[in-house]
Amino acid sequence: MDKKRIAKKLVYAFITIFFVLLFNFFLFRVLPGDIVSMLSRGGKATPEMLANIRKMYGLDLPWYQQFFVYLKNLSAGDLGVSFMYKKPVLDVIGARILPTVVLLGVAEIFAILIGIVFGIVSAWKRGKALDTGLLSTSLLLYSMPTFWLGMMLILIFCVYLKVLPISGMVTPGRLFVDQWAQLQDILRHMILPMICLTLGMIGEYAITMRSTVIDVLSEDYITTAKAKGFSDGYVLRRHAMPNAMLPMITLIAINLGMIVGGAIQVETVFSWPGLGSLMYNALVNRDYPLLQGVFLLSTVAVVFANFLSDILYEMVDPRVRSMGG
Repeated sequence: MDKKRIAKKLVYAFITIFFVLLFNFFLFRVLPGDIVSMLSRGGKATPEMLANIRKMYGLDLPWYQQFFVYLKNLSAGDLGVSFMYKKPVLDVIGARILPTVVLLGVAEIFAILIGIVFGIVSAWKRGKALDTGLLSTSLLLYSMPTFWLGMMLILIFCVYLKVLPISGMVTPGRLFVDQWAQLQDILRHMILPMICLTLGMIGEYAITMRSTVIDVLSEDYITTAKAKGFSDGYVLRRHAMPNAMLPMITLIAINLGMIVGGAIQVETVFSWPGLGSLMYNALVNRDYPLLQGVFLLSTVAVVFANFLSDILYEMVDPRVRSMGG
């Protein structure tokens, strides 16, 4: 891949991020309600106090001045101060990003491995009972709401069986004798949200992989390989799978990029202290700086992941380069 094409894709990526910044900034300011009134709730605020709050957060400026101030601060690495936590947005996000990356990262790995296996087996056994069962399971998992699945897992394993903790990341008030004991407690709390996320993502990978494998199996070079006497397993491993994995690169890269944004429904149901639950609380409390910070981080991660997937795709598939990218 030449430097000119990389530079072109980088320009597109920055343009995308800029328009997302525009959308991100103006979206929350056209929502109904008065943010200043929400900031002053819980007490009797005088008009002077409300005016001071507006001035403190720059809300007394015209919208275009607020936007340019936002861009100026952003260029200096300043995402503003959270309305809720009264702390820099970067500090608030930094405290929540690791739990999200760990939870969603592990869930993504399991979902990718299981989904790819499901898709390959389903495509290879197309039209048979195994294919019907795997495809039906994948469609069911893909269409199942994760918040409902999370509540069912809590009901079964926490309420009825009482074998796993119901929420949070660690047991409240528990004193740990060492780091290993603390790690075990974290892993126990992570089991249910990880299962919920994994099941929710398996269907997407399985359905996509099945479709791509079926398309590859209809190609002439697969027929030629079979005609040469190669075994079915060899044809699948050496010819079908490498080519079928190409469309999966983009899907996996984008989903990995979305890890940074968190999983709002699952993290809220299980009270997991990650970016998803943080975003939900910020949305409920109209915390503009925090919402903008989380959305910006998520957008940059997805755009960057998509950029890397484009480069990787061209590296492994020369046909893309020949078509001009």
